[in-house]
Amino acid sequence: MAQCEMCGAEKSSLTTTKVEGAELELCDDCSDFGTEVKTESTSTTSTKYSTSSSDGSGSSSSTGSGGSGGSSSRPRRDMFDQMDEIASDYDERIRAARERDGLSREELAGELNEKASLIGKLERGDILPSDDVKEKLEKRLEISLSEGSGDDDASWDSDSSMTQTLGDVVERKSE
Repeated sequence: MAQCEMCGAEKSSLTTTKVEGAELELCDDCSDFGTEVKTESTSTTSTKYSTSSSDGSGSSSSTGSGGSGGSSSRPRRDMFDQMDEIASDYDERIRAARERDGLSREELAGELNEKASLIGKLERGDILPSDDVKEKLEKRLEISLSEGSGDDDASWDSDSSMTQTLGDVVERKSE
């Protein structure tokens, strides 16, 4: 028996339902909270991705429903992998660059056509910058607010005294 991903009830059959952008396996009671996902779109993406990763045409049918379920959600993960993440120390980077240039919060805000209170909230880490504000800050202050930028890139230089393994770099997903 399968378990509903929303209420936890054990049911014999579940329906793939999209609830607020997430695809969940839900029981009949919980599936009313979203819209049912059509299976024909997943089979097309399954064929597309399984053919490129398989050796023969017969392999795509042998992957079964487990393979198609993993393949159908794959494009979504790939999209997010390509997106830049805001660095965890973005607030410190903004403050340090502003002070380096000898600007007050009001002066920087005026140059960016933003409010000084916004700069203050960003420097305190109270809010994340929108894409528009992020681009303005990066251009004006000549910094990068993306994760993996700046000092972290130095660890990949070949003249590093330490040898890194893949395990040192990869972040594991908690299951």
